[in-house]
Amino acid sequence: MADKKAELWEALKQGVVDYDEDAVREAAQVVIDEGFDAYEAVFEGLVEGMHEVGRLVEEQEYFVPEMLMCADALNAGLDILKPYMKQKEGSGKGTVVIGVVQGDVHDIGKNIVAIMFDAAGFDVHDLGCDVPMDKFVEEQLKTDSELVLISAMMTTTMVDIKHIIAKIKGKNPKCKIMIGGAPISEELASKWGADGFAEDACNALKYALNMIKALKDLK
Repeated sequence: MADKKAELWEALKQGVVDYDEDAVREAAQVVIDEGFDAYEAVFEGLVEGMHEVGRLVEEQEYFVPEMLMCADALNAGLDILKPYMKQKEGSGKGTVVIGVVQGDVHDIGKNIVAIMFDAAGFDVHDLGCDVPMDKFVEEQLKTDSELVLISAMMTTTMVDIKHIIAKIKGKNPKCKIMIGGAPISEELASKWGADGFAEDACNALKYALNMIKALKDLK
């Protein structure tokens, strides 16, 4: 049984790396049919695949077209697995608003983080990508969320983040804000008044766990 599970996780991972949507769908369906944990399949299979894709991008073996096709394969698996993901204990942990800044449509890391929070029992308000500045502020006020996650993958769009942070903090100083994306650094996050940052999309899961801890520490 353990061997079968390991084979499925590897099939999901490799399917993402090979941007083979059919292979990912097939493996994901077997996960469901065999009664394996969908949550585990997502993070041990699909997300691990995106970690490998990130390495290939860094080594310039993959470029944007390949990365986007890998994301399509990831999403093909999520479409099948997400309805079967059991929420972890501790539902009602808090409310999270998440989105990618206006002018930016790179949402792979954002999607992984949103899935993580949803499965961990948070009330997630996913604004998607290309989100106007005021929409972040409006959604935070409307939901009274404890945490806002803002992502940008381009230097031309990341400059809006500091204005979003200032507006949200001006309305609700207690709200925690974490930012992420390739051009973001710890120095920028600190300079702009963010409470933390995610180094890159492929480390999204790791930083999502840190965000959960930060939210608990508010108590």
